[in-house]
Amino acid sequence: MSKITDSLPITIVCGIILTIIMVFVGQHTITGSLSMGPIVDVPLYVSFLDRWLHVISGIMWIGLLWYFNFVQIPTMPKIPDELKPGVSKHIAPEALFWFRWAAMATLITGVLLALFNGYLIDALLLRHGIGYGMWFAMIMWFNVWFIIWPSQKIALGLVTADAAAKPKAAARAKMFSRINTLLSIPMLYAMVGQMHGGFDF
Repeated sequence: MSKITDSLPITIVCGIILTIIMVFVGQHTITGSLSMGPIVDVPLYVSFLDRWLHVISGIMWIGLLWYFNFVQIPTMPKIPDELKPGVSKHIAPEALFWFRWAAMATLITGVLLALFNGYLIDALLLRHGIGYGMWFAMIMWFNVWFIIWPSQKIALGLVTADAAAKPKAAARAKMFSRINTLLSIPMLYAMVGQMHGGFDF
């Protein structure tokens, strides 16, 4: 088991393999056949796969957003100064890499999902309840890529900047990270509510 769990890529591959096995075993249990051909609507299944990737990306994005706001930011003042570079030089840049690209993947898969299902324009025009969630998510994505990440690069010393600019950049990154945390609450309600009874329009 340690050969699987010691390597994250191997762990992920094994998770995908287990998913495929689950699908085929479930298919056999329901139909008595391992063939998915006759009952699979290919466009519908492609839409489902996109939704699955959208959910996975969203979990990583919002999970990291909440990690920053519920764990890292409140804990940093309690860490002794000599230990802080372990976070700022190693953990934070790596977390920010996955954070910003998870935001990108969530946006792309979300737009494709709305396009595949024919509600993209209605949602963008707020004629569909999920549109509120889409707009909140797009604002959050913009904040990640154009405010939080550029500010964090300065605050963490990943780009050359005056020493005086670092605290201002850190404060700006924190403020917009908190704004994204605020927006994530109605965003998630809109995303889940549209499909599960939280909205009636």
